[in-house]
Amino acid sequence: MSEEENFVRYETRSEGAVALITLSRAQARNAQNKQMTYQLNDAFSQAAHDDAVHCIVLAADGPDFSSGHDLKGPGQFDADPHWVGGSWTRPGAEGLMAMEEEMYLHMCRRWHDLPKPTIAAVQGKVIAGGLMLMWVCDLIVCADDAQFRDMTVDFGVNGVEWFCHPWEMGIRKAKEFLFTGDWFSAEDAADSGMVNRVVPAADLLNEALALAERIASRPQFALKLAKLSVNQALDAQGFQMAQQAAFSLQHLGHEHVRAEMIRQGLTFPGE
Repeated sequence: MSEEENFVRYETRSEGAVALITLSRAQARNAQNKQMTYQLNDAFSQAAHDDAVHCIVLAADGPDFSSGHDLKGPGQFDADPHWVGGSWTRPGAEGLMAMEEEMYLHMCRRWHDLPKPTIAAVQGKVIAGGLMLMWVCDLIVCADDAQFRDMTVDFGVNGVEWFCHPWEMGIRKAKEFLFTGDWFSAEDAADSGMVNRVVPAADLLNEALALAERIASRPQFALKLAKLSVNQALDAQGFQMAQQAAFSLQHLGHEHVRAEMIRQGLTFPGE
């Protein structure tokens, strides 16, 4: 990377046993541009490779955890693909699919599979792409002011790229969440099993760090094996295959929207 603004802050707590990674783009409600995504990947990698770190907390500055993706905001840069997804500059569906495979689907898979326990500390609004940052974490502690929304059906697609709604909230709630595009409250999230704990907003970070410190005291390799066992159970249920299928359907939706916009003489976002 060339010189760039820092949108992610990294520090350690509990004598190095807990890594605290903070989204730091509060002026944009922590919307994720390309720099933030790759800086977050770098921060997760740093924590994963540090033998002293036993647990990772993902938090966010400002009133909102994340307002989603920001493909046109300041701070974009042309990054070399970390995975072989193909060229981002190819025309039509090919370039868009390659970009979203790398930045969203594969990146989230990597974070989901980190060998150390991760905890999301979530406050305020969590919209669409913001859900992906939260859902890749093993545990979620949310403030009582948290609100969640995936309105991507309004954009002509079936949901965000890291599609795990049925596992996060159950079949019925997942359909309601997607079909209506309505807000879910912290209480709704707790009732559906999407979050582990709801705490007063003023106590959010302290509660998440205390939980992380407790987990960090456990044997590190056993934590890795426990996490791997649960994630393998998800994959045995078809989790990864279902996500890939949903991702493909999303790109069918993209192309339908693109065709309609071309018919109306409009420009598809990002082109």
